[in-house]
Amino acid sequence: MPEVPIYLDCAATTPLDPVVRDAMRPFLDEEFGNAGSRTHAWGQRARAAVEQARDRVAAVANASRGDVIFTSGATESNNLALLGIAGAAPGHVVSTAIEHHAVLGPLAELERRGVAVTYVEPDAGGAVTCDRIMAAVRPDTRLVSLMHVNNETGVVQPIERIADRLEGSATYLHVDAAQSYGRELEALRHPRIDLISASAHKMHGPKGIGALIVRKRNGVRPPVQPLMFGGGQERGLRPGTMPVALAVGFGAAAAQALAERDERRARCLRFREALLAGLAPLDPVVNGDLARMAPHIVNLSFAGLVAEVLIDAWRDLVAVSNGAACSSQSYVCSHVLGAMRLPRWRTDGAVRLSWCASTPEPDWAALVAAAARYRQLPQASAP
Repeated sequence: MPEVPIYLDCAATTPLDPVVRDAMRPFLDEEFGNAGSRTHAWGQRARAAVEQARDRVAAVANASRGDVIFTSGATESNNLALLGIAGAAPGHVVSTAIEHHAVLGPLAELERRGVAVTYVEPDAGGAVTCDRIMAAVRPDTRLVSLMHVNNETGVVQPIERIADRLEGSATYLHVDAAQSYGRELEALRHPRIDLISASAHKMHGPKGIGALIVRKRNGVRPPVQPLMFGGGQERGLRPGTMPVALAVGFGAAAAQALAERDERRARCLRFREALLAGLAPLDPVVNGDLARMAPHIVNLSFAGLVAEVLIDAWRDLVAVSNGAACSSQSYVCSHVLGAMRLPRWRTDGAVRLSWCASTPEPDWAALVAAAARYRQLPQASAP
């Protein structure tokens, strides 16, 4: 039987932590109560479990229990933050040209409704600068929204410096932390960040649940308006029966992320060093500033290799992506790499490799050999 390829697409989703699975199991079986049922023990135990999970998720960002609004994932959280703040009152929005489609989509809807949106371009290393963001902020800017760690390049954006510069302003700051929640802790704990989107399945939790952290500023929460209406759950911002097992899983994943943070980071950094050394014979070019990257994502291009050809050549060895999972079937130029003004051969050849602390190393020599068979380098010109 052939060996299973090594999974190197953890930016798309991570494997479920066994500790998380064990925490969820009772709430899939005997503890099946509805957290909204307060008249009996089943409902009371379910509610207690959800509130414990809320505490654990909040702890990652040094937030309070009441700041956590459970959602179906970061996409819903982004929609709730953007449409719930910027769509509820007149104003202007500042974002970037390298956001995930879960932000670009709501921004397009805001524009359709007549809201002005400014998209700040990144530098050649894949980061927006604080100065460019602040230069785009106007007196009527209601919201600044940007991701923390770019999902395609892994480049960390300067959210702390932007938060510092917004101090004293009425403008709200939203951060899409899908790739950083539970990984890059200190920046997300900045008290001037008003809204944070997170997703459990990016941090070894279950799919189908995430959160929007809605922090108080000077004792007042941002005036987020609901997108759906119904039973009034989640402080009226997200109605519907709470998926207790998923919430418990998210909480367990958050607790594990905090407990194992330093060890996980060190392992991911060691894996990156091994990856770059192992693939060195192919002369990879890193797309983005390596010094500003999170430890679990790298985006590489190889001269003479188109991304889909390379992915196919490696199919039996590793599972990788040519970009965001939601757009990987299109094989079109990444809007992120395009915004970085990279040459065409790099955008055509870019592959994203992403891993977690438990990822085993693949056979680097086999990867090099498989890629070399398909490589088409230009011939040197005759003298």
